[in-house]
Amino acid sequence: MGLLPYLCRKFQVDMIGRGVKCLMVAVFSLFFIHSGAQKKGQGNGHIDTESGQKMGEETTKKFDANEVIFGHVLDAHQFHFFTYRNHHYGIPLPVILYAPERGGFQFFSSQKFHDGEEAYKGFRLVTQEYKDRLLKKGYTETEVKSFQNEKIIAVDEKGLPDKTTKVYDFSLTRNVVQMMLGMILLVWLMLGIAAKYAKGQGVKTAPKGMQNLIEPFITFVRDEVARPNLGHKYRKFMPYLLTIFFFILILNVIGLVPGTANVTGNITFTLVLGMISFLVILLSTNKHYWGHIFNPPVPGGVKFIMIPVEVLGIFTKPIALIVRLFANMIAGHIIIICLISLIFIFGNLNTAVGWGFSPISIAFTVFIYFIEILVAFLQAYIF
Repeated sequence: MGLLPYLCRKFQVDMIGRGVKCLMVAVFSLFFIHSGAQKKGQGNGHIDTESGQKMGEETTKKFDANEVIFGHVLDAHQFHFFTYRNHHYGIPLPVILYAPERGGFQFFSSQKFHDGEEAYKGFRLVTQEYKDRLLKKGYTETEVKSFQNEKIIAVDEKGLPDKTTKVYDFSLTRNVVQMMLGMILLVWLMLGIAAKYAKGQGVKTAPKGMQNLIEPFITFVRDEVARPNLGHKYRKFMPYLLTIFFFILILNVIGLVPGTANVTGNITFTLVLGMISFLVILLSTNKHYWGHIFNPPVPGGVKFIMIPVEVLGIFTKPIALIVRLFANMIAGHIIIICLISLIFIFGNLNTAVGWGFSPISIAFTVFIYFIEILVAFLQAYIF
């Protein structure tokens, strides 16, 4: 029984209805996000602390697809939803810094940086505009590239990087906050369902509500993943399998909402999950497993070839888990943003062409968004 037919029989009508609503919200939200990105830099009244001029007063900034794409898929110190009339709307996150040369710990909101346009307490958020300014002040490209976007650095009175001050960043970025939210949602969901089972609901009577929604996923993991691969010992690994499945699924689904973080598209996140799975596999092995590795059941003449291959396979399997989840989730987000960005790229060439290409771009975006919904479930299952 495949995953898609199994789910569709139970949720086809409901999921299609919800999916269409989500897609409409996503498309128009992305439209406004990128509309704001196109207008960003036209002048919002902030004073540049280094030159004394108003930001955006000199020239109108053209739409930069690279900046928008990487601004979405990379981590940040705020949730940015959209920009309207040169005002940015989002949720600023707490900044927690430790700088021994600046008095130790510093606590404040990321809103104090005004989207990277101002310094606060001798610290600054690195943006592409700030890096361009450094180039104009005589910094080499190598020096500028050493400052990563969204990184917080110490600056002097002139707003230039202070290399004598070491900054340790413990801030709650949007990836961290979203993982916390995903964990809280997972715990709340599972404890609520477990309490209903403890009362007999779903055991003596039919499951209801959220229990009715989650139970098919639990039985799917049990019947299609655990039992066929783990045999009679499947119960021992069910808590881990269900935790991994639902945690990845929740983060994948939340990541489809415009303005949120693409946590599962972060290689650090998938690296930690892969390392945990690697340790679980090694700690659960037996002599039969290692016997197959160092004495594979093949003719003696090819054993010396197969042994290195099997040993290498111990490490390539978790690496495949790490790369597969990361690559699939980040690729989908980049494709969606690229399709929307084409509207503004063509619009920079000719306004009529930009408007004319809009229906095509949005149609492809909706199509890819449907695929991303499937990928969100599929990648949780595959991992």
